[in-house]
Amino acid sequence: MPRPGEVSLAHNGVLFLDELPEFHRHVLDVLRQPIEDGEVTISRAAMSLTFPARFMLAAAMNPCQCGYYGDTLHDCTCTPPLIQRYLARVSGPLLDRIDLHIQVPAVKYKELAQDEKSEESAIIRERILSARLTQCKRLESFGIYCNAQMTPRTLRRFCKLDSESERQMENAITRLGLSARAYDRILRVSRTMADLEQGDKILARHVAEAIQYRTLDRTYWQQ
Repeated sequence: MPRPGEVSLAHNGVLFLDELPEFHRHVLDVLRQPIEDGEVTISRAAMSLTFPARFMLAAAMNPCQCGYYGDTLHDCTCTPPLIQRYLARVSGPLLDRIDLHIQVPAVKYKELAQDEKSEESAIIRERILSARLTQCKRLESFGIYCNAQMTPRTLRRFCKLDSESERQMENAITRLGLSARAYDRILRVSRTMADLEQGDKILARHVAEAIQYRTLDRTYWQQ
């Protein structure tokens, strides 16, 4: 009897996958359906069951097995073929379905030791709640409540770009060879950047920031 797995247990919550390439390739590829559809279907000889699986996926990984590829302070012990085999465990179609790719460099000692006061979490929280409320009001008539759930139809309606933003998007798509799915996800993130600033229109700087959040589309992943 099929039972709900981790993706269904994470429904309406967060699914965190640490050391992403260490998972089996076929396990990661199976994630593509629930990420796209918000549900997972399990077929057996006697029956076919569908479980809810609308979750927020967060994943972490090293750039290679030793973890030092690209690090300026440590020498990487991995050979180029070994690095490529390690990175190839995460497929391009799966990366396409992840909105944000952030490369996190090692924190230097001076940054760790400094006592500079940063923005308080309570202020950030209020800004995020305000943006989510804006999204709820905009999308409630379509039965969805946040930008991540926008369909191609709602994307075209609420994510219109001006001429400058269009040129920026065209350059990114052409130079990086991004897919149509990546294009839609950049639009969603751009809309969110504008919502965080309480702006009605998506500006060129919002598109630029959204493109910058797709690190793995333009770095050593393609080498």
